[in-house]
Amino acid sequence: MAGASSRVHYLSDFCCPLGGRAAGKPFVLRHEAEVFLSTGREFVYVYDQEGGLLTAVYQFPDQVWHLQLLATRRALYVLCARTGIYCLSLDSLDRSGSQACEDRDDEARPYPVVHVDPEACVLPDAALCAFTVLDDMLVTLAQGPTQWKMQLFERPGAGEEPWLGGQVGEVELSTCTPPGGVPGKPAAPCFLPVLCCVFPPDSRAPHGHPRGCGCFMLEEALFGLLFGVDATLLQSPVILCGLPDGQLCCVVLKALVTSGLAPGDPKVLVKILHHLEEPVIFIGALRAEPHEEEAAREPLSGEHVHSDCLVALGHQGRALAIKASWSESGNLVPELREYCLPGPVLCAAACGGDGLMYHSTPSDLCVVDVTRKDSPWNPEKPDGAIGGLPSVLCPASLNICSALALCVAARAPTGSTELLALSSKGRLITCSLDLNSEAHVPAKMTMANAGQKIKELLLDIGDVSERVSFLKKAVDQRNKAITSLNEAMNVSCALLSSQEGDRPISCTITTSWSHLELRDMLMATCTLANSSSFSLDQGWTLCIQVLTSSSALDLDGAGSAFTYTIPVDRLGPGSRREVTLPLGPTESGVLDLPVTMSCWLFYSLREVVGGALAPSDPLEVPYLEKLPLNLPKQEGVCLPLCKRTVDMLQCLRFPGVASHPAQAPRVPPGPACEPVETFLKTCQAPGSEPTGAASLRAKYLPPSTASLRVSAGLLRAALQDGRSGFHLCSATLQWLLAENAAVDAVRAQALSSIQGIAPDGTDVNLIVHEVAVTDLSPAGPIQAVEIQVESSSLANMCRVHHAIVRRIQTMVTEQAAQGSSPPDLRMQYLQQIHANHQELLREVQALRDQLCTEDEVSSCSTAQKLLQIYKQLRNPSLVLL
Repeated sequence: MAGASSRVHYLSDFCCPLGGRAAGKPFVLRHEAEVFLSTGREFVYVYDQEGGLLTAVYQFPDQVWHLQLLATRRALYVLCARTGIYCLSLDSLDRSGSQACEDRDDEARPYPVVHVDPEACVLPDAALCAFTVLDDMLVTLAQGPTQWKMQLFERPGAGEEPWLGGQVGEVELSTCTPPGGVPGKPAAPCFLPVLCCVFPPDSRAPHGHPRGCGCFMLEEALFGLLFGVDATLLQSPVILCGLPDGQLCCVVLKALVTSGLAPGDPKVLVKILHHLEEPVIFIGALRAEPHEEEAAREPLSGEHVHSDCLVALGHQGRALAIKASWSESGNLVPELREYCLPGPVLCAAACGGDGLMYHSTPSDLCVVDVTRKDSPWNPEKPDGAIGGLPSVLCPASLNICSALALCVAARAPTGSTELLALSSKGRLITCSLDLNSEAHVPAKMTMANAGQKIKELLLDIGDVSERVSFLKKAVDQRNKAITSLNEAMNVSCALLSSQEGDRPISCTITTSWSHLELRDMLMATCTLANSSSFSLDQGWTLCIQVLTSSSALDLDGAGSAFTYTIPVDRLGPGSRREVTLPLGPTESGVLDLPVTMSCWLFYSLREVVGGALAPSDPLEVPYLEKLPLNLPKQEGVCLPLCKRTVDMLQCLRFPGVASHPAQAPRVPPGPACEPVETFLKTCQAPGSEPTGAASLRAKYLPPSTASLRVSAGLLRAALQDGRSGFHLCSATLQWLLAENAAVDAVRAQALSSIQGIAPDGTDVNLIVHEVAVTDLSPAGPIQAVEIQVESSSLANMCRVHHAIVRRIQTMVTEQAAQGSSPPDLRMQYLQQIHANHQELLREVQALRDQLCTEDEVSSCSTAQKLLQIYKQLRNPSLVLL
């Protein structure tokens, strides 16, 4: 082909079905001035090309899959999905009297819409997928549960009753995959089979079949080589079938008739010609080597060319051409060649006399020349079959994209070929192709032009290579993101499904004192342990929130919160990660207790998914800027791990009972000092006493005290572990200091009282002893354990008291859940104690109101009274039972 130029004319517009069209469903058919087309919906349109008008629209119950026109009888056969085959007589239908309807997706149209009567269904069968009509026969292909079934019927005419008794032959083809969908309404197949009829040259010509209806003639030599001696002697048409699995097979029609109503033997009736290994889209025939007399004249309208080449085309672009050629020994043999054309193929059509095949892809409409221009016709050999098929097919672009249906019209008097095409946007267009134009192709290319062309090709190759490299990188990023999301989903399910017991991913918090920057610091160590089979990689972060309480001296003040984020990088199964954080004291020597620490895992969706969807450099890849990026609206996913409260009991240090070097006595922490001041303190004489406000309070003021009484039975039930020599007071002290580093020394020495040092250097004494409460129960004295707290610092005493109360509350709740009940109590005595407490609380409120109005001198006396009342409240006469 020297060159190809096209002129495109717009004819009409048809609405697009919801969701777009599927390849193979739309269909265009032309006979004389009338064009019959289907867009893949339930409508069949009749368009008058000469008048430029849409004359009628037929509406069927379901999608239209195939059309075929028997022009001599003005009968249109329509295959309706999941319904059957309809036969319409175009002359007998009264279009003007039909009731018009308006489709929801269409605009209002002036033409009538003819609702097809169900009686027009001449062959009802929900399994039908393809058919072809001869003058007196109807061949169908149905999809069974496991196999394709070809059936032959006497052709039903328009107006006849649905006819299933006219079957004259049947044969089963290869296996098939049954369609999905719901029972009673199977899903539409992705690809439909292709049926066409091949006539021998000396048989009755397929009159009345327009071009594109799947009927053509083959030369005697090729017909005999493909279908055998029986088909040639019987002068029988042959049914060619292209299946969605890629098989190309044939059935001799007269042999199928002789099988009668009983199914024929597939081994005898069915012959497999080839296997394309991809869905067959098109089967056609063309003239690869035209005779001189045929080349000198144009074929008449409706005349079928004796083709010498059979072609088949697959969905991905694999093409097959079969032609009769001479072998080296002088015998006629079938020559089969496979070619690779651009794909995926949406539709195709062939122009038999020109040796041209047209095929459409989503990006272009191409034409392929199968003729051998370099091999002249030789009349000395039979049928002139001297040359073989071309070794390579070179498609020529027609600069038309996304044609979903094609039909080759007759050649125009000017020598150009006319194509009818239905575009993906629902437009019917006509293309006038001048395939013999030589004006657009230079006879010879100069050296300079060749060099420039090579440079342009190399630049294009470089651009494509760069784009492929970038797209490969983007695909790798998305695959990595999908893998990470899968791991995150597994980790989330594992953590959320194991709220109690051992967790696959856990976090433990321990506290210890450390000497940093010339002062002691309380350090918290968070240990993240991965006991699962998953890995924590990109996107995971360990978040630790430290929430401090308000100062005891500032009751209206709010605590502060700090959140630390630590990226978790490649924490595989069985691995551990430790993070150490300072809790205090601050530079001013203050450590606000209790401190609540919360740990959770955070998975950043934006870091993982956003990085994979967004281009790394939009300036270098501008075509990605228009792509929709569905970034997640949620920042990420939080998975709680643990929560722990660090109180004063965990922070006390006991130098007198220390058994570990970490518990060695140190200088009490205080405000950060200058190096010179620190040096002078270290040089102070050993016998000298320290000075300061804290030491003066400890020396001259009585310590602040608080006490709690707990039933001895309650403590024994909670603490006794069955060991011999159980000492209740020592066990209670060990229980209170269970999270302190000195608990081993307390257990070893069986202590029931201990003197410790608070973080600010003041003393804190814990004394545990047994007492008897006589006035509470009528049954006699109640044995109890009294826990007494003494400290020269009121704030530290309150913090220790709060820590003890928190532990006892937890213990009482656990014992109450086990069903333990308190003994009988004297309610009058309890009411009197409650009344005394209410009176003390009223005095506290009155004294606090009085402090707001008094001067500084009077407020001192009021404050002393207030402290005395607080002391009485901290030492109640009640026992926790």
